Amino acid sequence: MRVNLLYFASFRDIAGSAEEARDLPEGTRVGDLWRALRSEHPKFAAYPAMPPAAVNHEYVDADRILRDGDEVAYLPPVAGG
Repeated sequence: MRVNLLYFASFRDIAGSAEEARDLPEGTRVGDLWRALRSEHPKFAAYPAMPPAAVNHEYVDADRILRDGDEVAYLPPVAGG
């Protein structure tokens, strides 16, 4: 199956792009994808827990099973002031 990942703010800087299409095995969960990103991009590993995630514009938890065509975004922490 293929999903589209969207990267925002500091996550876009880490990934080097605003989005990417990714082929994943059936049954992949949101948390599995985050762990894969952490292993591929060491700077993601600096985040001790999975950040908030959205699939198709709805917040989801790490156990959400991804489906072909899903749009996935992990939302980076932001600082205000």
